[in-house]
Amino acid sequence: MPITKLPFTPMIFQPNAGRDINSFTKIEKEILKLKKDRDAIILSHNYQIEPIQHVADFVGDSLGLSYKAAETDAEVILFCGVHFMAETAKIVNPGKRVILPDLEAGCSLSDSCSADKLKAYKEKNPHLYVVAYINCSAEVKAQSDVICTSGNAINIVNKIPKDREILFVPDQNLGQWVANKTGRSMRLWPGSCYIHVLFTLRTLESIKERFPDAPIVAHPECTTMVRDMADEVCSTEKMVSFCREQAADTIIVVTEMGMLHRLQREVPEKTFVAGPTDRCACNECRYMKMNSIEKLRDSLLSLEPQIEMDEKTRKAAYKPIKRMLDWS
Repeated sequence: MPITKLPFTPMIFQPNAGRDINSFTKIEKEILKLKKDRDAIILSHNYQIEPIQHVADFVGDSLGLSYKAAETDAEVILFCGVHFMAETAKIVNPGKRVILPDLEAGCSLSDSCSADKLKAYKEKNPHLYVVAYINCSAEVKAQSDVICTSGNAINIVNKIPKDREILFVPDQNLGQWVANKTGRSMRLWPGSCYIHVLFTLRTLESIKERFPDAPIVAHPECTTMVRDMADEVCSTEKMVSFCREQAADTIIVVTEMGMLHRLQREVPEKTFVAGPTDRCACNECRYMKMNSIEKLRDSLLSLEPQIEMDEKTRKAAYKPIKRMLDWS
């Protein structure tokens, strides 16, 4: 099946570009050999640990990475992220084997909206137009009318006819932000990312006292009070360009702290401060951190665990993704 290309160029980072092979560690060299032997491409989400980002072919967000893989001839996609991301890679790359280092690497946001609950809600409200944030399962995507990302959600919602009532799933914080930006009234599914709701106004005020001149960039999955305090609210990919263009030498970054690894490599002349929470001075997703460099190597050895998906679900899930791309 031909894959529709993205109507834009995703900001994908190549961490090993120009890197001296002699600087690689023993396990990194082992992974490079296995990757060649298995005809694989290694993709790393922005929130992965630094050793995984170092060995990946590309680092970025889930949709951009999935389409980056589609541009290659590699037979195997090793996706270092969480389960729904690897599923998305399989949806847009049906002829490739997709593996995930740890099959238990889930997502609290994706889990907050089950396919069964969404189906039941739609049966009671058949008139609703379902907009699904890409951070959801393949089964939920298959029941949706259109998919969006945090970067294009505003544009996608603006494309929907004004006479259609929208149900936005699964992230209520992103949905609320989009509703405010578009002026559209939407029903919001009561889901959230457990990481992004840990940021609070109080913790940001405390870090701002230490760095009064540092602008704050926050992810739209954060709560309203946090978003209102931020100088910029945007997706992880847009954070890169925002930080690069800032005149300030120090920037406070309010998202999962794995993003700081990429920012430090791409914008090395600036200092990045992780947004704190009440619990600690950083914020790490326990699901993202279930992947390790050792598990990455082992999955290349065995080509397992593999993402399995029936073709009916895959095709149904691809339709709203393609609609998003057609609208972008």
